[in-house]
Amino acid sequence: MPLTRRALLTAGTGTAAALALTPAPAHARTRPFGHHGSPDRRRTPGTLYVDPHGRGDFTSVQAAVTAATGSGRTLVIAPGTYRETVAVDAGRTEMTWIGASEDPRDVVIVYDNAAGTPKPGGGTHGTSGSATTTVQADGFTARWITFANDWLRADHPDTTGTQAVALKAQGDRSAFWHCRFLGHQDTLYADSTALSAFARQYYAHCHIEGDVDFVFGRATAVYEHCRFRTLDRTDLSAPPYGFVFAPSTARANPHGMLAVRCRFTSGAPDGAYKLARPWVPSNETTARPALVVRDSVIGPGIDPVAPYADMRDAYPWQSMRFGEYRNSGPGAVVTVPANRPQLTAAEAAWHTPAAYLGDWRPREAARISIG
Repeated sequence: MPLTRRALLTAGTGTAAALALTPAPAHARTRPFGHHGSPDRRRTPGTLYVDPHGRGDFTSVQAAVTAATGSGRTLVIAPGTYRETVAVDAGRTEMTWIGASEDPRDVVIVYDNAAGTPKPGGGTHGTSGSATTTVQADGFTARWITFANDWLRADHPDTTGTQAVALKAQGDRSAFWHCRFLGHQDTLYADSTALSAFARQYYAHCHIEGDVDFVFGRATAVYEHCRFRTLDRTDLSAPPYGFVFAPSTARANPHGMLAVRCRFTSGAPDGAYKLARPWVPSNETTARPALVVRDSVIGPGIDPVAPYADMRDAYPWQSMRFGEYRNSGPGAVVTVPANRPQLTAAEAAWHTPAAYLGDWRPREAARISIG
């Protein structure tokens, strides 16, 4: 029996149930906000509570965001599936979202727009407009949340704009802990607000899955202890099925994307995916994409012979800033050295989370209690 549209998204997470449609955990029925307080016992005056069953301040995430004006507000989100689009504008700085159960499978923010989906007022959404959640504010933190876009190509065979973003993050100092990012094409858009803005983002212990360019953008983005899972595709007869990374780093930015101590797994045949291809946008032709994957386990789903590819002939991957260091696993085996640029130990010293994030220490900030 073919998987349902939501089961397809969860195929890489070890559950055959539909996306977040399983009954809420028992404790959520009596204590929807866990040990994070409640509207009657607020952790801080700036904490708001979201619950789809009406036991919080708001039943939707966007309603809570709209009410959370100013800086330093916290949203505690009860278990549930929140089918909505959410936007955090640049003025709502230092905002924190907490999944109350501390299990990202329980709190799911999901919608199904794609780039080619028609807008009510005419035209289509485009890639950026397809995002289920968009965060422009600096200092945003999320813990134990699933961000998803469950738009599927099979449901819309006539749609050509198949990019469908789960999260678009643009702010500086954006941190995501124990989150899931589920989608197919363009799942996680790690971006900045402008070509000259080198937004720093940190993803720790996260699960990210998709097929085509599903981690992309121009942010300075560090992925530490994350799992990247490539999905199977029945609509293609031969590889490549897709690409994990598609950075579009600004030429002036010394740091692009860094994956360190991560795992690359797959539900597709061996060698069906490329590790990366450079994205040079038509309106930003000065971009020089940068990616380093180091100290990671690369499974057999990644083509070990030719793990990189061109997005356009005018911008060959060899002219970009791609590198690897001390990776292991069948997808990391170097069979054609020219196709696997390896860093020296001296070069690798410049590609660490601390070097990329500068004076921002997200791990230190995470130790500070929210009140």
